[in-house]
Amino acid sequence: MKIVIIEDERLTAEDLASTITELRSDYEIVKILSSIKEAKTYFSQHIDFNLIFSDIHLGDGLSFEIFKSIPLKVPVIFYTAYDNYAIDAFKANGIDYVLKPANKKIILEAIEKFERLTTPVTELNPVMTELLEIFKTKSSNNNNKSILVHVKDKIIPIKLEEIAVFFIRNEVTSILDFTGKVYSIDETLEEIELFNLPAFFRANRQFIINRRVVKDASQYFARKLVLNLTIPFTEQIIISKEKTPLFLAWLKNN
Repeated sequence: MKIVIIEDERLTAEDLASTITELRSDYEIVKILSSIKEAKTYFSQHIDFNLIFSDIHLGDGLSFEIFKSIPLKVPVIFYTAYDNYAIDAFKANGIDYVLKPANKKIILEAIEKFERLTTPVTELNPVMTELLEIFKTKSSNNNNKSILVHVKDKIIPIKLEEIAVFFIRNEVTSILDFTGKVYSIDETLEEIELFNLPAFFRANRQFIINRRVVKDASQYFARKLVLNLTIPFTEQIIISKEKTPLFLAWLKNN
């Protein structure tokens, strides 16, 4: 089995390659690619491989650009530090979505999923196809969607446009609305992300923010950003150095 790795961090790529060949001695890493440009050139000239492990954020853009421009018929296991691209990944021949750092057990599970595939690689696994349909349904209905909140013995619908921040506090998922009220909800932040809401951004593992709540952003330690909000909120919302370009692009376009 021949594998191509797309990863711009050399040590990460070498560590992944070593893990794969340790788990499957008959697997061969035929190429490690470090950029979109290099990948496009390589894939336009080579087709003799069976699986791709790909990071998403590369130095010259998102790896999805590769799969949009080159009609590859090879399954892809996305291996990334970002958790907000699952829908795009499954649309790009993705068969699994592994978050860094991943141990050998998780890498093995991804390989085993690849090995279980019996359908042509131009088609998604039936489970993935079903997931995409769920994602599409949620996305198409999100304009009028409400979140159900619990207030004593009542369940109240809150329009998404009225929500300033989704957040986790003491392991409970809650929302802060623009009036300053806080409610607990049943959905996880991961489930909220599946609604594919352009007006909201996953700042980090603890917060999803509405564009309307962002007043401005200030420089923070280690090239991070700290957000200043239009309404009072007791906790700091920090954007990591890795997510800063995504955040600024989102801020500009929304």
